Amino acid sequence: MADSLSSGLGEEQEKENEDRERDGMAAKTEKNNEKDRVTDTLRSNDKNGGSNDKKRNLSDLSLVRFITTELTRGYFLEHNEAKYTERRERVYTCLRIPKELEKLMTFGFFLCLDAFLYVFTLLPLRVILALLRLLTLPCCGLGGSRLLQPAQVCDVLKGFIMVLCYSMMSYVDYSMMYHLIRGQSVIKLYIIYNMLEVADRLFSSFGQDILDALYWTATEPKEKKRAHIGVIPHFLMAVLYVFLHAILIMVQATTLNVAFNSHNKSLLTIMMSNNFVEIKGSVFKKFEKNNLFQMSNSDIKERFTNYILLLIVCLRNMEQFSWNPDHLWVLFPDVVMVIASEVAVDVVKHAFITKFNDISADVYGEYRASLAFDLLSSRQKNAYTDYSDSVSRRMGFIPLPLALLLIRVVTSSVKIQGSLSFMCVLLFYLGMITLKVLNSILLLGTSCGFVKEANMEEKLFNPPPSVVSSRANSRAHRTKHVHISPQQEPTIEKGGISVAAEVSPPPSVAESSVPTLPKSDSDTFLTTPDGDEDEKIINADTGLEGLEQRTPKKDLLEIDRFTICGNRID
Repeated sequence: MADSLSSGLGEEQEKENEDRERDGMAAKTEKNNEKDRVTDTLRSNDKNGGSNDKKRNLSDLSLVRFITTELTRGYFLEHNEAKYTERRERVYTCLRIPKELEKLMTFGFFLCLDAFLYVFTLLPLRVILALLRLLTLPCCGLGGSRLLQPAQVCDVLKGFIMVLCYSMMSYVDYSMMYHLIRGQSVIKLYIIYNMLEVADRLFSSFGQDILDALYWTATEPKEKKRAHIGVIPHFLMAVLYVFLHAILIMVQATTLNVAFNSHNKSLLTIMMSNNFVEIKGSVFKKFEKNNLFQMSNSDIKERFTNYILLLIVCLRNMEQFSWNPDHLWVLFPDVVMVIASEVAVDVVKHAFITKFNDISADVYGEYRASLAFDLLSSRQKNAYTDYSDSVSRRMGFIPLPLALLLIRVVTSSVKIQGSLSFMCVLLFYLGMITLKVLNSILLLGTSCGFVKEANMEEKLFNPPPSVVSSRANSRAHRTKHVHISPQQEPTIEKGGISVAAEVSPPPSVAESSVPTLPKSDSDTFLTTPDGDEDEKIINADTGLEGLEQRTPKKDLLEIDRFTICGNRID
């Protein structure tokens, strides 16, 4: 019975499957028939109505219809609103660049002027006070361990460098150099001027290092092991550098003077057109905020140096024409052309750099705040550098060679005879001191305003980054082989919260202490995302990996490099 039932069910299932297959085949045949009918009707329509379609296509392709379509064609800009809004913001940024750039340039110009006037006004007085202290010290007795303070030692060294270099510059004949350069061809003078610009940048990049090495060698705490060649060799190197750099600037000023006095002004035109070549070399490169800051400082230094060179050219020309005021109006158009070309090149260059790199015009306010921070930190009690040296490091502007050249030109151009002349010189010196004091007061007031706007007051009370890093490195060397207990694990302070570093070194290996820098919320100011790479600290004795610490982002306040090569992109 079971077999008969199962066989019956199997036969029924087979019948159902056969019915389904027959229905599927019928549906497929119907679809194929419909497709054949559609193709037949299309072919018949093509054969019957082909001539009508051709006539219709020819009428659609008429010239009048095409012109009508082009004249009445429309489009909607709101469909791409984000793109056009961004383009409009770029235009507004380019329009804001001249104003913001000139604010930065003006502030930087007065910073350079303050450092430049310092050499003529306060530096001689500080040298005299240091020498008086040195002379009166045997009478007063040794009140302390130092004969002179480090700042006084640096001032005395600067004074001796200026005196020796001035005596060496007195043997250089300016008129002979002028006629020697004037006898060259226009193309040769153009090449010479370009070479002088490159040489000036190279001298500036290495000059402050030489001066800093001299200052540190003379004021370094005495140790048993001597790690330098001595103060006298460093002093001779500094004297040689200042003298050569002053000669180089003198040749540059003489070449510019020859261009001013040329009859057809072709040399001056070629030299000014050379500034526009700078646009080609810098606009189409990738720039970050730090690189743009370096280039801005370089432009400030270059503009101030050009102003001093123009002053030297005017003094030399006025001397040749017996100080006739009418000749000053002859030089005035050329001076205006030089200044206008410098301003135009800087504006165009910065406008397109910010456009191509999507940098806002507000970044120049950050640059002003950074320069103002340098000024205020150099006025504190715990300052680690003089203000003029701080400007030299930040902008690549070294005032000693330029001041030496200006003194040489003024003393050779102006003859001092009689008591009345000495009184005029004294009054002029007092006027320079007054100008220096007023300029310093105004700079301090504006700098306080810039620092407050940037919320950087907290950083003024923290030690400089270089001092912190040097202390951290010395502490790391001292505690290199000291075992740290779990209770003495290094901590990182961030935002006022102390976080213990979770490290589990092997008990058999001595731990090396890893100094950490305190960071606050203001440390994120003026930074650019230059990549968050992990830095692994390797134990010097065992070669094992210790702590992994993130490298901090580059801060504009920590840039202590010369900006005369600011167009170089790392």
